[in-house]
Amino acid sequence: MAVGVTVALTAVLAAAPGSAAADPTAPPTARVEVEIPGPEHGTSAGSGHTRVPAEGRNRAASRLTATEVAADGEVAKMVDNGPTADRLDIVVVGDGYTAAELPRFHADAQRKWAELTAVEPYTTYRGLFNVWTVDAVSNESGVSGDPSPDTVRDTALGSYFWCDTIERLLCIDQDKVDGYVAEAPEADLVLILANSTKYGGAGYNERSETLGYEGISTASAGNEKSGQVAIHETGHSLGKLADEYFYPDYPGYERYLGPEPADSNITTLTADDMADRGTKWHRWLGEQSPDGGTVGAYEGGGYYVTGLRRPTENSLMRSLDKPFNLPGVEAMIAGFYREARIASPVTATDRTLRAGDAAKALVPRLTGADGRQLTIRWHLDGREVKSLAGRTEVRVSDPALRLHDLRRHTLSLTAEDRTPSVRDRSITRTMRSTVSWTVRL
Repeated sequence: MAVGVTVALTAVLAAAPGSAAADPTAPPTARVEVEIPGPEHGTSAGSGHTRVPAEGRNRAASRLTATEVAADGEVAKMVDNGPTADRLDIVVVGDGYTAAELPRFHADAQRKWAELTAVEPYTTYRGLFNVWTVDAVSNESGVSGDPSPDTVRDTALGSYFWCDTIERLLCIDQDKVDGYVAEAPEADLVLILANSTKYGGAGYNERSETLGYEGISTASAGNEKSGQVAIHETGHSLGKLADEYFYPDYPGYERYLGPEPADSNITTLTADDMADRGTKWHRWLGEQSPDGGTVGAYEGGGYYVTGLRRPTENSLMRSLDKPFNLPGVEAMIAGFYREARIASPVTATDRTLRAGDAAKALVPRLTGADGRQLTIRWHLDGREVKSLAGRTEVRVSDPALRLHDLRRHTLSLTAEDRTPSVRDRSITRTMRSTVSWTVRL
């Protein structure tokens, strides 16, 4: 979000109904900014932002039986694509599931993962992800606010609809969420699934200062459209993309008058200005985009009708059930590579490998429709051994290495992603990983 947009939005929200600033007698409470999903029967991906209490409704934690305590907090690796340090780890926690309903939670988590990976670039890069589930046992099935505002349920995470009086806004108690997320290894992204079919969700897109994850998306497990809301939220948390829609409740939404935003997918510039200055999405101008139409500079975005422009007419950052546009895909891939490496040592690198040993690395396979794979090259003391290209394992005694002098040498594997979906060189430099071993016959 642009600095000018952020300052203005914060000022408005601070005085909005339901905020602490609106009631000077209200006790101070920590509040966090969340994105509001668009209406269920509309097409807009969002309806702006609001600030809500971080502790939700601040209810006491559920009291569990000994059997329930044994199940509560159990961690499982639902998708295993390699070591946590080298993968983007998504942690899924359910709310409103009793101990008897935990199998349903696991099935819901599998279904939402399938929804996520049906959207590019997740489809191609699913091998960069690990997915963990953490069992949160609730005393009661379902969540507060479903089916009506006065419905209250005793749940592990305190999820509730009608957050900030908005029916579809599904909020949580962030401290309780963090308590469960901390059980899983090094979360990069958090997804909360509410045991409900009611449409709703929320995007908590601020990075966690304590656990380090990029953001929290909430969604109704039984509502397919809510899954699209969650994917849109990852555009903010992972892609650092701005919203490309506008909404009338934002004061001054008719025209943006602030400085050039920092966000990669909104701008005050025309297409010609971007091309002349070599900035923003200038590399994609004129290209056909997967969301339809040609990349250009379309009026409207960042909550404003005019004054800000977006890359395409109707991407996922503007409307649900649309793909990311070309600049959005590039930004998402950049986000993946902030957290993931594409070459991980299987053979330990802290000892000298000898004749009976093999140097082996784990390199994820890409799963895109075009069949493209990562480029794998081997080097000995910095010299490429071209005959080994594409392999993930090489024996020290392999004739191609020509090790005959009984001296120590450095053998390395480099995996590189040469996708045409990334044109920014500052991003391509992050899409290469090298693993090295010391070898000697």
